[in-house]
Amino acid sequence: MSCTKETAIRVLVADDEAEVLDAYKRILEKPSFFREAGRHSLGDLRAKIFGGGKRESGAPCSTPRFQVEYTRSSREALQAMKEAWERGVPFHVAFLDMRMPPGPDGAWVARQMRAIDSTLDIVFVTAYSDMDPQEISGQIPPADKIFYLQKPFHPHEIRQLALALGCESSEEAKIRELAYYDRLTGLPNRDHFTSRLLQAIELARRQKRRLAVLMLDLDNFKRINDTLGHNAGDRLLRIIARRLTASMRCSDTITRLPLGKDHKDLARLGGDEFMILLSEVVKNEDAAVVANRIGKVLCEPVPLGEDEIIVNTSMGIAVFPEDGEDAETLVKNADMAMHLAKKEGGNSFRYFSPSLNVAAGRRLKLENELRRALHRGEFSLWYQPQIHSFTGELLGMEALIRWQSPALGMVSPMEFIPVAEECGLITSIGQWVLTTACAQARTWRRKEHPLKRMAVNISVLQFLQQGFPQLVEKILAQSGLEAEALELEITETMLMKDADNSIQKLEALKSLGVSLAIDDFGTGYSSLSRLKDFPIDRIKIDKSFVHGISSAQNEKAIAAAIIAMGHSMGLHVTAEGVETQDQLDYLRDNHCEEIQGYLISRPLPPCEAVTFLKNRNTLQAGRFRRISRDSQCLKGSLHRK
Repeated sequence: MSCTKETAIRVLVADDEAEVLDAYKRILEKPSFFREAGRHSLGDLRAKIFGGGKRESGAPCSTPRFQVEYTRSSREALQAMKEAWERGVPFHVAFLDMRMPPGPDGAWVARQMRAIDSTLDIVFVTAYSDMDPQEISGQIPPADKIFYLQKPFHPHEIRQLALALGCESSEEAKIRELAYYDRLTGLPNRDHFTSRLLQAIELARRQKRRLAVLMLDLDNFKRINDTLGHNAGDRLLRIIARRLTASMRCSDTITRLPLGKDHKDLARLGGDEFMILLSEVVKNEDAAVVANRIGKVLCEPVPLGEDEIIVNTSMGIAVFPEDGEDAETLVKNADMAMHLAKKEGGNSFRYFSPSLNVAAGRRLKLENELRRALHRGEFSLWYQPQIHSFTGELLGMEALIRWQSPALGMVSPMEFIPVAEECGLITSIGQWVLTTACAQARTWRRKEHPLKRMAVNISVLQFLQQGFPQLVEKILAQSGLEAEALELEITETMLMKDADNSIQKLEALKSLGVSLAIDDFGTGYSSLSRLKDFPIDRIKIDKSFVHGISSAQNEKAIAAAIIAMGHSMGLHVTAEGVETQDQLDYLRDNHCEEIQGYLISRPLPPCEAVTFLKNRNTLQAGRFRRISRDSQCLKGSLHRK
């Protein structure tokens, strides 16, 4: 290893004899003395330092810079080691006298030092020949970091050992910096943190005490990168790292860290994820104290150039030993708890619970099965009728996906659709749904079944997909279904995320001749000023408002307002989730002309849907033959039109 004059090699010397310490000073701190030593014989040097000896020739040497601290006992040396470590300026090499009466010997202090810094090079210097190097190395591993020097020593021996070991230690430190520290924030990385966690778990196990790990993730960090740029994102991460470090330097024993650089208990795992080790928790609630404090520190406004942003965080906590007895399990469980906090809206923390493990196992099994379901033909479409609320006329069918898994049984769309969106399968599944629904509608219409339209739900990722209008056009052409017989249902929330882009997509779809509906209307907080700009044909009242009609006055008022607003904008209005006669009566009273729900029919497999289509006249003659009660409503509806 090379070492320049500018390299500061930090050396710790421990010897109980003042004359020997003075010799170290002359060798390491006074180049003139060392140059003189190069011109004198070994005997002269021995005579100068210890007295006596034979003259031998010497050789000059280079003069790098040493930073040396001198101590007179083992305990002084250990204290100096601790203080240097806490300041973040550890020693590269230590020269220890083997015997320093009346205190502990060099082997004792070496063991204590090794517990603090496993990379320190230790040189035992002794005038005694009864020391067994192999035995000492076995007691103070690693053996390749232990060296021995016999007194009386030559200046070259001290200087060259200090130079060689110090330079090697400096180079190793640089390598460790690259391997174990995050270059952006300067914090320990995942590997470094894992090593520290392993040590902490072993110590906690021996001492029969708790520790906790806290996983932290910034909410909506991707949006900051996308809107302000990656440079701004990097600046934010550095600021967050500094704030976390400062918050971990508080006086309480839960998170107290040394003032040096090597904060092993705080790490950046990657991206916007950080991990904190709480090695001094007494009870589980201690971790919540830290989480709350961190949340308050990080939510302070962050200046990024001309912008100022508020950062929210989601945190997950796992406690040793109840939540895991090894590092991998603890980190995994803290990560699951953090994702639960994020799923519940973020800006909070959650403790791990065994139920999360069960849910995670189910989630993994579901994703694995889902990846094969489409190729295995496990999906099917069921169809729910949409009818005129006054006449009972069948107006359309909504295609609803169902999944019968051989391994999991019948899986609810409420469970597998979000998973399909997260793992990128929703576009291929959605394309299958659209293709199958169009083909089925075409088949029914060819057989003269009176199906006016087929409604198909479109996912967010489908709608955002490049070339989606062209895909719809292609599927219509392949199936032979007329465009006016297809209605695409798009959620209100999806449209409002990027209203301008949504309008362009909707206009492209509208130009094909298909009908467009806003699904789950009333749940997405639409701006009415933007709603009028969307080229839509229908709004569908979310079933949560329909269910409340029977019992809650607010839901009644909201449903009535949506119906009136839709009609005032020239839109058709369909109520979803109609299950009772009272709900139907209220919707009729408020002139809602189309309904869908279990009162009419549950979703039907294709064979039963055909039967429903064939028996539509019976339906009209039955449940909807009673028009007398609703004649005034019907007249009012016709009058408005």
